[in-house]
Formats: sequence, structure tokens, C-alpha cells
Amino acid sequence: MGPGGQRQVQGVAHDGVSELERLDALKLRAAERIDEAAERLGALSRAIWSEPELAYEEHRAHGVLTRFFEREPPAASWAVQPHYRLPTAFRAEWRPPGAAGAGARALQLGFLCEYDALPGLGHACGHNLIAEVGAAAALGLRGALEGVAGPPPPVQVIVLGTPAEEDGGGKIDLIEAGAFENLDVVFMAHPSQENAAYLPDVAEHDVTVKYFGKASHAAAYPWEGVNALDAAVLAYNNLSVLRQQMKPAWRAHGIIKNGGVKPNIVPSYSELNYYFRAPSLKELQVLTKKAEDCFRAAALATGCTVEIKGGVHDYYNVLPNESLWKTYMENGKKLGIEFISEDKMLNGPSGSTDFGNVTFVVPGIHPYFYIGSDALNHTEQYTEAAGSQEAQFYTLRTAKALAMTALDVIFQPGLLERIREDFKLKLQEEQLLNTVE
Repeated sequence: MGPGGQRQVQGVAHDGVSELERLDALKLRAAERIDEAAERLGALSRAIWSEPELAYEEHRAHGVLTRFFEREPPAASWAVQPHYRLPTAFRAEWRPPGAAGAGARALQLGFLCEYDALPGLGHACGHNLIAEVGAAAALGLRGALEGVAGPPPPVQVIVLGTPAEEDGGGKIDLIEAGAFENLDVVFMAHPSQENAAYLPDVAEHDVTVKYFGKASHAAAYPWEGVNALDAAVLAYNNLSVLRQQMKPAWRAHGIIKNGGVKPNIVPSYSELNYYFRAPSLKELQVLTKKAEDCFRAAALATGCTVEIKGGVHDYYNVLPNESLWKTYMENGKKLGIEFISEDKMLNGPSGSTDFGNVTFVVPGIHPYFYIGSDALNHTEQYTEAAGSQEAQFYTLRTAKALAMTALDVIFQPGLLERIREDFKLKLQEEQLLNTVE
């Protein structure tokens, strides 16, 4: 290990141009390795896409992915742990044979796979492609490292299967279970309508709101009832009125999940589900407080009682790592990826992901990639696009860029230290933002 934690890897010459040539050759080998596995990777993606499963229920996808690594030639080259810390999570790891030096700690690089789907829509967010990208990038990196001349580098390639991104936050469960301990850098990529090395995915809090009233005959004696549906409608309208005082980057969206059972019965129970989003955890707390006041006001106005219950996990905003995403862009451009401008990237619309929580514990990158369609995520059209053959080219190209970026992390002098410094700086900025009034 060199100064500042940078690993000086044997087998790569340190004579200027020759070092870059060797690194370029390794990147080419990574891309070739991905191309060689393209048929198997496409079959993996199609198997997940064809039978969509909801959060924490991804049993078939879990089996497909673990068998993929168990059968990857040569046999038993990947150490696979099914049901890793969660029933539908897994871990697969590989390190170059003979790489463990005396007292040397291996650099641990993680590739994340998602594979849960949306209710009623299937893979309308393309998580089958996220699983494929993670698997492909890991195979590419392995293929490159197998081609390093001389003693192998002290590197460990880890694939983490992370369920329940759409609902629940499987990565947060895994963080709490210690699955991300000792990882140095993590990589994943998400399907979109454009190529962006980073998007400012925001913090998110979800709530379930329940109103309890009193049933009565809606025609004969409605005055004896306490209308819980009225409370839900008032709450919905209260949130709609609140929007004019919300900051431009804040979001509030919800549904009335239960509004009664029969028109001639005054509804005694109603239920709403809401998601709230803001650029930082501090702003999210402000928005959540305002929303809860709206919910309570509806209960007061109608005479109902109200129960407000937050989700098990809040999703954190994704912390950017400039050294990582700029390195990814350099590699992507070499593969022909056309990225949106930095201004559009930093100021464009975004969603939320439990990968944000990961970026608070380990440096990581979460780029977005075009899949050959202008369809929007969370639509039937995007489900179709995510299962198309056209998406395969773009998915594997993204995996190549991730694998090439991982090679830079291993071999580029000083890059790992810059990544770590970016991580520390952004974490400090976020902590200051969330504590200073």
C-alpha cells in the first residue's frame, strides 16, 4: 500500500506512457469480457424481467442471480452467499488467486444489483437492467484483473444483491446488518431517458395516515356519523393548498388508499399514503412537519381521530463524488456515451433511492443511462423498453464504463485518495447543513 492509502499494484509499469498503455489494455479486456458474456447476461436480465416480483419477495430473481454466479466458469470461482443478511439478498465475491499478500488488506470494490419490480407495472423502472449492469461490470473487472501480468493485485470484487429499492429500502437494511462494512467504493447504474454521470436524487420520507370516524346510515341519520372519508379528502386538499408555499425542489404526492365500503354508510375509516421529498434531510423534516399539520387539521375539522405512521426507513439524498463521476464520464465518452451537460445534471429533475443512504457510509457512484427509448420511468412503455433487445447495447456499454472506472480506482495514482477526500468533504457539508440553524 502506497502513501495515503493508494495501492501501488505490481504488474503495471510506472514509466509514464507505458503505465497508461497497460491500463488501457486492461480496460479493453474488461470490455471484451463483457461482450463475451453478453448472451448469458441478456438471459439473466430477461429472466428477471419476465417474472417481476415486488419488494422483499424477489425469490426467483434471487435464485437466478445466485445461480448465475455459481455457474460462471470456471466452476466455483465466485464465492456465493445466498440469503445474505436478508432472505432475498445475496453476496458474490472473487479475488485473484494468490492475491492475499502478507498483511495486505484487499481493496474491496462493490457492484450493486437491484431486481424488485413495481405493482401492476412490472419492471417499469428497469431494475432487471440494474441487476445486469452490476453483474456485467463485475465480470468485466474480473476479466481485466485476470490479465494483469505478474503477481495479482490485492483486490476483492464483491457483488451485492440489494432487494426492495421500490418499497422498504433493502440497502438500508443491509447497511444496518453490516453488509457495507469494509467496502472501499461501490458502483451501480440506473436506467433513464438520458446519460447522466450523477443526478441529485433527493431525500424521501413516506407516511401512512389513518382516520377513524363513526359509521352511520348515510340517508336516515348521517348526523350520527363521523365521516373519515371527509377527513381524507380535506387532508388531500390541505396538501394541495400547501404546494403554493412549498419550495421548488420539494415534492408531495399521495393517494387515498381506503375511502369507505358503501355509499349508504358514513365511512368510519380512511387511509392515505404519501411520499415527501426534499434535497436534504433538514428540508425534508420541515416539509414533513408542515404535512403532518395538514393531516391533523383535517382530523380536527371532521371530528375524527388520526394516526400518522412514518415508513421504516427514510431515503437519504445521494451525495455526489466528483472524482468518481468525472472518471466515469471520461471512460463513458471513450465508449461513445453522450452525457447531458453538467448544469442540466446538477439542476435537473430526480427521484429518490436507498442508494443515497449508501453514499453516507461509503463512496459510491450511481449514474443514469439511456436504454434506447424516450419512454418515462414508471410507465407501461418503460416496462416494454426495459425488456427490449435494444436496451442490451446501452446496458452493457454502461457496465463497461463502470468496470473501466473501477480499474482507474485500482491503478490510477492518487484517484482512490481523491475519492475518499470527496466523500469526507461531502459528508461534512451534509452534517453541517443538517445541524446549523
